[in-house]
Amino acid sequence: MLKAKPSAKPTAASAPRQKTFSELLSTRPDTPLLDTIDSPADLKHLTPAQLVTLADELRAFLLYSTGVSGGHFGANLGVVELTIALHYVFNAPHDQLVWDVGHQAYPHKILTGRRERLTSIRSQHGLTAFPERGESQYDSFGVGHSSTAISAGLGMSLAMRYLGESARVACVVGDGAMTGGMAFEAMNDAVNQNADLLVVLNDNDMSISNATGGFSRHLAMLWQRGLAVDIDKNGNAIITKRSIASDDRRIRHYLHMANDAFGDISSKIPSMLGEKISEKVAAGEFPPTPSQLETLPEKLATKIADNLFPENVFKAIGFQYFGPFDGHDIEKLTQVFERTKRLSGAVLVHVHTVKGKGFLPAEGDPITYHAIGKLATPKSTAHPPDQPIKAVKKYSQVFGEFICDTAERDPRLMAITPAMAEGSGMVEFAKRFPTQFFDVAIAEQHAVTLAAGMATQGVKPIVAIYSTFLQRGYDQLIHDVALQNLNVMFAIDRAGLVGEDGATHAGVFDMAYLRCVPNIIIAVPKDENECYNLLKTCYAQDGVTAVRYPRGTGTGAPIDKTTAPYPIGKAVLEATFNAHDTNALGDNTLGDNAVALLAFGTMTLSACQAAQILSTRHPTRQIRVYNMRFVKPLDSELLAELLQAGDIIVTLEEHQVMGGAGSAINEALLAQAADTGKASPTILNIGIEDYFVAHGSHSQQLAACGLDVQGIVGKIDNLLGKLA
Repeated sequence: MLKAKPSAKPTAASAPRQKTFSELLSTRPDTPLLDTIDSPADLKHLTPAQLVTLADELRAFLLYSTGVSGGHFGANLGVVELTIALHYVFNAPHDQLVWDVGHQAYPHKILTGRRERLTSIRSQHGLTAFPERGESQYDSFGVGHSSTAISAGLGMSLAMRYLGESARVACVVGDGAMTGGMAFEAMNDAVNQNADLLVVLNDNDMSISNATGGFSRHLAMLWQRGLAVDIDKNGNAIITKRSIASDDRRIRHYLHMANDAFGDISSKIPSMLGEKISEKVAAGEFPPTPSQLETLPEKLATKIADNLFPENVFKAIGFQYFGPFDGHDIEKLTQVFERTKRLSGAVLVHVHTVKGKGFLPAEGDPITYHAIGKLATPKSTAHPPDQPIKAVKKYSQVFGEFICDTAERDPRLMAITPAMAEGSGMVEFAKRFPTQFFDVAIAEQHAVTLAAGMATQGVKPIVAIYSTFLQRGYDQLIHDVALQNLNVMFAIDRAGLVGEDGATHAGVFDMAYLRCVPNIIIAVPKDENECYNLLKTCYAQDGVTAVRYPRGTGTGAPIDKTTAPYPIGKAVLEATFNAHDTNALGDNTLGDNAVALLAFGTMTLSACQAAQILSTRHPTRQIRVYNMRFVKPLDSELLAELLQAGDIIVTLEEHQVMGGAGSAINEALLAQAADTGKASPTILNIGIEDYFVAHGSHSQQLAACGLDVQGIVGKIDNLLGKLA
């Protein structure tokens, strides 16, 4: 039977206040209790008071270690108590803990034997940025993309049920990740399968940006009511009362959105009972005590509980719902987890946490402190004191400038992002053109089809999306956009290797999975100026277009916004070395023993640097570098001239070789050779071989793949040596 009782007021003994910090720690703090925790089993012997002390030490250690390594910050500070409670109650690695996305997994890594290695996180040969099965037995599932945990956890639960194993599965999912359709697909199936599965909803009102949409409004409403569905020691659901602080960030942020949804509870309950409850609420006597509710018929008690949470989406799906609870109250969390882990079926525990908890600057600005860079060491300076710092724009800034400039003269432009407004450089656009800006939350599939629907009405949508996340909307790109040849442009950020975030975020597959789709133009700029002007060029086209550009800053190239749109599918001669062997600098006809380097995107600069070195080592060979600009369509006239010359062709791309731009060149040349009867040319494709590239700095990743200048020279040298 559902019962209700007032919650006990916290006392200093039962709920000690956590420490707060106002600055990052430059030296390792003293953490005597944390230093004794080398596995989750070491937590089992601690008292509730020691768990709070452990949380303080763990948070201090994060403020130090993340300052050393850089990386995800706010979300990790927010789950300190939650992580401790989960590992205190569950028996990992026997029980399976699955972390959605993995932004919040640093405390988990610290408590599972990786404490002293945490400062190596995101560095080459160090810990990975996200949970990874190969790194630890406690990482039950590799993550990095959002909204996958419930599906994975459900798969684990069903497999264990089949194998007759008794382990429990707990999935920790953020409220931002819950907006991904995959999370709801998994929840629907969990109920259908009658699976034993615990979902912990870590509700911090954030993804990377502020949470948006109806689901976030729904969570705000559940929190605002000041009531919670608790669980007693026998596993029965009970209604308890919570206190809400006046400075609660969630309430401040959503009050204007949810105000019309906060109706009088009595209006949702049959009139006579509603009047009685209203009287008790006014007198401060509601919720009633268990003994009062026990005298009511069970159906009536259930009716009260259901009407106190009438619009609970989780209950509607079929989950047993408990919460919302304070996600920083370790004692309460451990109690709830101890009781809910004994329940069968699909269970959801809703906890409210503060992103950046305990670090005052991050609590006040969780977007800025989502991730931080390394703290500068006292001796290090990026530039000599007497040397001015050259302002170099990020590619995302270039995109932001382009959409603002274009929207000024074209009101048809619509900009869409799946929860990446800051990362994609769209903040200024959102402020200046709010009616043309759409943040759809973490819902990449929806973002693509939303753009398709918009395009049918004559506007020109641009989907700003990371390469690795566009993979999630691939069917929609093919079926909803390309098949109908709609006017949608994809601004593909983070193309190529992305450094410390590693393989989960690398954008090294997009040229392969895009170029095989009909009706699409794919452009690859070499620098900031070309990025701006290829965006302008592709936006001016009818049909489906994509411009892919890398993470981070460019080369410092000045942007000429007056440049006319580039010819579609035309490459340009970037540089010629040993030019005395040719007729003229602008002549595409290669001389004897010539080498043509066909560079895509940012590999153009590296190709020029490599060509200069090669020209001194091979003075009898003419070496030319072509900036291809387009992966699709390719410059067929240039390829015909290169085939006619019959000399060596080298392709360069920061992308998988298999299926990438080099493969496109191979296919085109072989087709032309078959048509003309010419001999097939000598071709060398330089790119990423058939493996995932581990995390490290971007330059370290390029070197590991042989895509730095030295690696490129070595590969071409090796080929020329064999031919000689």
